[in-house]
Amino acid sequence: MNYVDLIKLAVPETIIALTALAVLAIDLVALRGLEQRFRFIIAGMIACVGCVGAIAWMLISHANENAFAGMLVVNPLTQLVKISILALTIFTILLSMNSDFTTHIGEYLALILFAAIGMMFLVSAEDILMIFIALELTSLSLYILTAFNKRDIKSAEASLKYFLFGGMSAAFTLFGLSLVYGLSGSTNLPQIAAALAGKGLDPLLVVAIVMVVIGFGFKIAAVPFHLWAPDAYQGAPTPSAAFIASGSKVASFFIFAKVMAIGFAGKDIQGSGAWHAYAPGWVPVIGIVAALSMILGNLVAIVQTSVRRLIAYSAIAHAGYMLLAIMSHSEQSLASLIYYAVTYGLTTVGAFGVVAVVEQGTGGEKMSDFAGLSRRAPLVSFCMLIFMLSLAGIPPLAGFFGKFYVFSAAVKSGAPDLGLLWLVILAVAMSAVSLFYYLQVLKQIYVTDPGASSNNPLKPTVLTQVVLLVLAALVILFGCTPNLLIGWILSAMGMGPA
Repeated sequence: MNYVDLIKLAVPETIIALTALAVLAIDLVALRGLEQRFRFIIAGMIACVGCVGAIAWMLISHANENAFAGMLVVNPLTQLVKISILALTIFTILLSMNSDFTTHIGEYLALILFAAIGMMFLVSAEDILMIFIALELTSLSLYILTAFNKRDIKSAEASLKYFLFGGMSAAFTLFGLSLVYGLSGSTNLPQIAAALAGKGLDPLLVVAIVMVVIGFGFKIAAVPFHLWAPDAYQGAPTPSAAFIASGSKVASFFIFAKVMAIGFAGKDIQGSGAWHAYAPGWVPVIGIVAALSMILGNLVAIVQTSVRRLIAYSAIAHAGYMLLAIMSHSEQSLASLIYYAVTYGLTTVGAFGVVAVVEQGTGGEKMSDFAGLSRRAPLVSFCMLIFMLSLAGIPPLAGFFGKFYVFSAAVKSGAPDLGLLWLVILAVAMSAVSLFYYLQVLKQIYVTDPGASSNNPLKPTVLTQVVLLVLAALVILFGCTPNLLIGWILSAMGMGPA
């Protein structure tokens, strides 16, 4: 394969890169004299058109190639995940258009697109060198996006914490991957698995696995590597926080599952986290991280008064649920993980969209700022109802089926002794706990007296209301007819319709 063929495979990423440069140039040359809101709308629409063009290319192309020994793997599954990331990017950009936290609009939108490019390359990589480069492109863009609100000291503080923890995470990841390369002599994930097969748990391999789990644990905000998440979710501009909580989660979980299931395949390396059948390996390590994430995330979320921090600790708990799918390391669990991550991303973007509306109307995002929201913005309140109930896993919304598929895959992976049932029971119990704090938000919206704030009805823009309605409709649609998404995922994996 030559470089022309490689560029053909990277057409979607090339379209997004050209769009980012176009947004920068047009904003600098032609839009600086316009009102800020119009600048955001024009530049945002250009960015969305580029994303739609990349999605259209992937829908009409049927590439199934592996370029340069895993540097770029393009198949129906990776294209589906990249389409999901671009869809979340579009929703993030649309919700950004009513923002006023920055005058550097071209730079802001370009960074969102650069982060999306990093996520797309991350999804397509099966080479640990390419994985690390894509991770860093994504991370550097997100660090800057977190600090983009120069008027708020919390934004700078959150970005600094995110950057410092991210730097340590990158060091752990790079050192762990370098040990893997030293043990296997290859950077390609399937070749690494072949080289490590039958060698058992070498002490250096144990260190490498632990470091890789630490590195990816930071990216997905799993306990005890979660300390950056609450501050980043609270301090970052709302659209940036939404993108960190959605698009980066989809890409990070997908590549984490790929690295563990492909690069560290083999029963002697995987081990077992089954009850009364423990065997050392990376599965029990992830099992411990999953259990801690579910417990701490849900229990700490109960005492939060900030809705942003509540969503952050909720995200930590959801990371624990999704780790169950990685532990199961089967085709069914991978399909359930993608379904969960995509629907969770849609729901979280919507929830942050509602938070942005409340912040613009009240100047805060505390629980008390949501008091009586249903009387000031009934449509926005209804959308928040859908998002909160979906995150809680209430049927027939998408969040319920996401948990159902993940928990089913975990139970089946422990057959015939149902060894992972202990983790599933813990996950179900923690899901019941989560219902309490999600209902606390809804109580403020629908039950609490708004007081004097009722005289100031919120006036979200038509675009914001349409985007929130579309997101709520997708959450309902993928919940009432889950086969629309899970069937597409299974088809992309070559497993036929659901």
